Amino acid sequence: MSTLVRARDWQKAHPLAFDASLALGVLACMLLGSFVEPHGPRGPYFGRSPDGLSVALMLAGSVALIFRRRRPWLVLAATVAVALVEVITGEPRAPVAMCAVVALFTVAAGTDRPTTWRVGLLTMTVLTGTAMLTGPLPWYAQENVGVFAWTGMAAAAGDAVRSRRAFIAAIRERAERAERTREEEARRRVAEERLRIARDLHDVVAHHIALVNVQAGVAAHVMDKRPDQAKEALGHVREASRSALDELRATVGLLRQTGDPEAPTEPAPGLARLGELVDGFRNTGIPVELARADEDAPLPAAVDLAAYRVIQEALTNVHKHAGAGARAELSVIRVGANVEITVIDDGPGTDEPAEGGGGHGLLGMRERVSALGGTLTAGPRYGGGFRVHAILPVADRKATTGESR
Repeated sequence: MSTLVRARDWQKAHPLAFDASLALGVLACMLLGSFVEPHGPRGPYFGRSPDGLSVALMLAGSVALIFRRRRPWLVLAATVAVALVEVITGEPRAPVAMCAVVALFTVAAGTDRPTTWRVGLLTMTVLTGTAMLTGPLPWYAQENVGVFAWTGMAAAAGDAVRSRRAFIAAIRERAERAERTREEEARRRVAEERLRIARDLHDVVAHHIALVNVQAGVAAHVMDKRPDQAKEALGHVREASRSALDELRATVGLLRQTGDPEAPTEPAPGLARLGELVDGFRNTGIPVELARADEDAPLPAAVDLAAYRVIQEALTNVHKHAGAGARAELSVIRVGANVEITVIDDGPGTDEPAEGGGGHGLLGMRERVSALGGTLTAGPRYGGGFRVHAILPVADRKATTGESR
């Protein structure tokens, strides 16, 4: 097998040298066949010799075969021409038609099937008909039948080689396309995972840094006159920063490679921790009214995490944009196969985000909800304030469970 592989590689690297070797081999076979007497008293034997014209025709046909890859049609025409001359004049006849057989095989291997059969039939008809009608031998001689058989086999063999090459090329192209598809799918999954991690990082950092900022401001304001209240505010700062570090550690742990230290195994936050989230905002001075009618039913992990992050980001936006003295109302309601979340505030607004744009917070919420097949609307309320409304489907989560990886 290795010898065949090396020979194939050499043929591809030196096509002209290979064709020259093939032409030399065909010439040797024609010369050897020209000395055989097929009609001896005891069967074929070496009992004759070719004339000078036959030798010249064999040399001309062999030289033409050297260029069979570069000019296949011209070589076929040339070899058929020398074969016709030999068929008409040769006596005894030499096997010059062998070079036409090789040329016909080359044409058949490099063209389509209809062309192969048209050219093959034409070549067989011309050579065989000329041999039968004008040659020195009787029309039923075996040499005439041999011309017909060899040209037909050459066309069939060339078509088979072409079909095999096309089949292998199709398999190779299909494998390359499948490989490209796998690579594109892997890149798409990596991009989706990076986007999901980026959303989580944004939600965690925006929420907890906002809490730390507010509590640190409270502590600085009351440090001299009310140290007890300052101490309580610093305690909230410590608690918020510890929570932020824990969530950051859990999120960044997803980026670790195999063999790295084991990532934290704490569950992702969900509506079970909604009370802690609301209390944290209340400690910053934002009155939050909570109304729940979700029956405390367990939710799929992806929906639970998305609901928590939407509420977290919406309340963070209330703190950042609603202004001083704003109040927030939060409702979580189970309606059929959906969970509806509404966050509204009555603040006058400071640098209010717009419905179609805003910062990364609104964009992240909208992408997170859309990934689960839900909808999110956000915009100013009539009469002042801002409203965020999200609908998250709970039923038929098979297609989106990958979000919770």
